[in-house]
Amino acid sequence: MSRGEGDCDVVKSKHGSIEADFTAWKARFISRLQALCKGERKPCGGNCKKGKCESNQHGSEAVEPGSHAQEGSHQRDAEEEPFGSTSEEESGTEDHQSLKSVIDVEDLGKIMDRMKKEKSMLRGRGGCYKHTFYGIESHRCMETTPSLACANKCVFCWRHHTNPVGTEWRWKMDQAEMILKEAIENHQNMMKQFRGVPGVREERFEEGMTVKHCALSLVGEPIMYPEINRFLKLLHECKISSFLVTNAQFPAEIRNLKPVTQLYVSVDASTKESLKKIDRPLFKDFWQRFLDSLKALAAKNKISYPIRNSIPECPTPMSFPANSCSFLSLPILFDLSKYRTSFFFFQALLAVIPDSLSYESDMRLTLVKAWNVDELQAYARLVSLGNPDFIEVKGVTYCGESSASSLTMANVPWHEEVVRFVCELVDLIADYEIACEHEHSNCLLIAHKKFKIGREWWTWIDYSRFQELIQEYEDSGGSKTFSAKDYMAKTPHWALFGANERGFDPKDTRYQRKNKSKDISGC
Repeated sequence: MSRGEGDCDVVKSKHGSIEADFTAWKARFISRLQALCKGERKPCGGNCKKGKCESNQHGSEAVEPGSHAQEGSHQRDAEEEPFGSTSEEESGTEDHQSLKSVIDVEDLGKIMDRMKKEKSMLRGRGGCYKHTFYGIESHRCMETTPSLACANKCVFCWRHHTNPVGTEWRWKMDQAEMILKEAIENHQNMMKQFRGVPGVREERFEEGMTVKHCALSLVGEPIMYPEINRFLKLLHECKISSFLVTNAQFPAEIRNLKPVTQLYVSVDASTKESLKKIDRPLFKDFWQRFLDSLKALAAKNKISYPIRNSIPECPTPMSFPANSCSFLSLPILFDLSKYRTSFFFFQALLAVIPDSLSYESDMRLTLVKAWNVDELQAYARLVSLGNPDFIEVKGVTYCGESSASSLTMANVPWHEEVVRFVCELVDLIADYEIACEHEHSNCLLIAHKKFKIGREWWTWIDYSRFQELIQEYEDSGGSKTFSAKDYMAKTPHWALFGANERGFDPKDTRYQRKNKSKDISGC
């Protein structure tokens, strides 16, 4: 059996990762051991001495000298090619079938990201930027994934490309119920480790034992999981909100996605060339898939028109009928100026217009200095195409040196540079303003003006209201719909852009380690 070699550089790896290379070699090695245990002899390489050849399985048949070298050479070539077979070729045997179980209970049950933000939130030292932007309680947020595999090999991937890659699901599938059960149990086990840790607040520790939010963004491409809609439904049945992140390479899956609390689409670049350089996608038609994914995102979030600005008689959203959001979500433009004095026109329209379903959509821009920060016009066009509710702009987080990426700390933008980028971007896109800031995460939130009621932003989420709406949606078989504005909540002053707190919750205490220089990592 020849030596197996792998490469942590996924570009050079034959199976997508060094772990997959080892798994493929291990299968061949085990197969060879099993053959030896059955009494089979090692295939002859054509170099046996004194003509004592035992290349045949039973070692009793003579081999003609003329055919010996040719056959032996063929066997040697086959033996010394440890990565010759594919998963499709190997699927016929029980041992090779186990290779397809790349994503199993052990992986999914324990691949919970031990984020320092959870520990920080438990100690009352601040939370994740999602707490500032949307009101998530970081210590009650479970970050996991139903799929380790991904269709991209992004240069800033924190897994350093140790996860499998692929353009379709080719592995053994675990049931959604089992994945959720294992994920919750391991979140709770992780929280238990903080019991008795100095500084941990008892009330937050107790809260952290009950999962309230789930961020499907840990690693891989969650939307690749065949039962993703079933998994989302289970989350909602457990009263857990859902935040799903996709890398914009699966437009059909986005279109078929059932309601989530918030749907993210990663926009890591704005041109075909820079996207190929940064995300290193596997699909040959990656750019068209990228554009189609943004179109699918826009379809999930029907265009909402600022009717309230045209009707001063209705100063607050509470003045509208309960089903008025159905009209606000119409992808049709009406001239409403002549109807200021009468609201009966709207009531007549609402009687004949069917409801439409939409939920919060988000475009996430990751800024990599010297790679994608000079493409403002192109980003503006993508925003127009995707029409998201929110745009998160975050400086890239440096995750350490990797042979599979040339990214360094020099590619991490300063927070002031991120702020400047956001200000310039907002000037190019209509109907959007800067809403929130989380300085510590090197991140800002751009929001659609429909979430600004008067002078107040409503970017936070009423999670209890969302659970009520999703329950009504399920009970009605999907006929009773809702929109993102039906479960929005008022954003606190400290989370707003320009506030002195710069996104830090005043209920917590800011902690700075001694002799620590300015943090530019974006973590």
